[in-house]
Amino acid sequence: MQRHVIPKKLSVGEETLALHLRAHNIPFEREYIFHPVRRWRLDFCLVEHKIGIEVDGLTQAGGRHQRRAGIEGDCQKANAAVLMGYRLLRYTPAMVTAGTAIQDVLEMLSPSR
Repeated sequence: MQRHVIPKKLSVGEETLALHLRAHNIPFEREYIFHPVRRWRLDFCLVEHKIGIEVDGLTQAGGRHQRRAGIEGDCQKANAAVLMGYRLLRYTPAMVTAGTAIQDVLEMLSPSR
């Protein structure tokens, strides 16, 4: 039996970050399942470097990331990733489009770090 997965709506922030990563020839995976039990996903993962990147949709009033259960879930997921050895970066869509995310990624990947 084949499982059908309904793709999530593409966000401007995520699409912009994907474009920036491709422009700098940085290999990445999207919706990367990092946790074997909880099946949590990272929006982006630079697998070779164990860097996870989350683009949070914080701008919607009353959205999931602004409610207590959503915030607690995000904390559990982020902490699990860090405990598993991932370096985790989190951004709003505005931070991505301003270039903050790609600059941080480039800094993390620089040989001097």
